[in-house]
Amino acid sequence: MKARIAGTELNYDVQGRGPALLCLHAFPLDSGMWSGVASALRELYQVVRFDARGFGGTPPGDGALSMERIADDGVALLDHLGISRAVVMGSSMGGYAAFAFQRRQATRLRGLVLCDTRAAADSDEARQSRAKLAEEVRKRGAAAAAEAFGPRLLGQTTQRERPQVVSALHDRIMGASPQGIVDGLMGLAARADSTGTLREIRVPTLIVCGEEDVLTPPADARALHEGIAGSRLELVPGAGHLPMLEDPPAFETRLRDFLGRLDERS
Repeated sequence: MKARIAGTELNYDVQGRGPALLCLHAFPLDSGMWSGVASALRELYQVVRFDARGFGGTPPGDGALSMERIADDGVALLDHLGISRAVVMGSSMGGYAAFAFQRRQATRLRGLVLCDTRAAADSDEARQSRAKLAEEVRKRGAAAAAEAFGPRLLGQTTQRERPQVVSALHDRIMGASPQGIVDGLMGLAARADSTGTLREIRVPTLIVCGEEDVLTPPADARALHEGIAGSRLELVPGAGHLPMLEDPPAFETRLRDFLGRLDERS
C-alpha cells in the first residue's frame, strides 16, 4: 500500500488485527524482511511495516537517511492508521531508529524489541568504512553492498547449511536502490550515540541476537540488556545478524512469548 505521509509516498503493509506491532527494517533491506513475522503473528496482532526512504517501494529522500527520519515516518504512519501506541521492533538500522523513536515519542511505545543492534555510535574507523563503501556503491551499484554486507549479515551455520537463505538475501540486496544505500550509509554514520537513551526506556523490552552475529555480536546485546532495566535477552543459536530470516521458528517463538507476556500485563 502507498500513502502520502510526511512529504513522501511511503510504501507500507498492514496485516492482522489486535495490538499493533510496528516493524523497522535492517540496512540494506526493506520491509519484506518481516514477511514471515507478519504471517506468523497476524492472527493475534496488527503487524505494521514500511519501507524506509530509498528502500523497497519508498523513493529516496533529499539526503542522508537519519534514524530520526525513520522514526518520524513510523509515527506518521501510526497516525495515518489511527494507532495510538505500538510495540516497536527494530532490526539493526531499525534498532537505531527505535532508539530515536524512544527519544522523540516515548509515550507512543507499548514495548520494544531490539534485534541485533547496538547503542553506541559509529567509531571513526566505521564512518570511514561507510564513506568508502558509499563511493563504491556510486560507482558499481548495489553489487558493492552485496559483496560488503552479504557474507557478514548471516551466521556461519546459515552460510553452510541454508543456501536458500543466502541466495534470497543476495537477491534482496541486489534489488536495493543504490541511492537508497548511499543515503542509508550516510545516515548510519551520522547517527547519535544512544547509550544514554537506554536508562530512559521504561517499557517492557526484548533484546534478540544471533549467537553468530559478527556485526553486532552478543556482547553488544548484553550491553543493551544491562543498560535497559527489566529487559529480557534472548540469543538464537546458529543464527547471525538476521535471525528472523535465518531461523524463523526460533525467532518467532521468542517474539510470540514476549508479546504474550506483555498482553497479560496490559
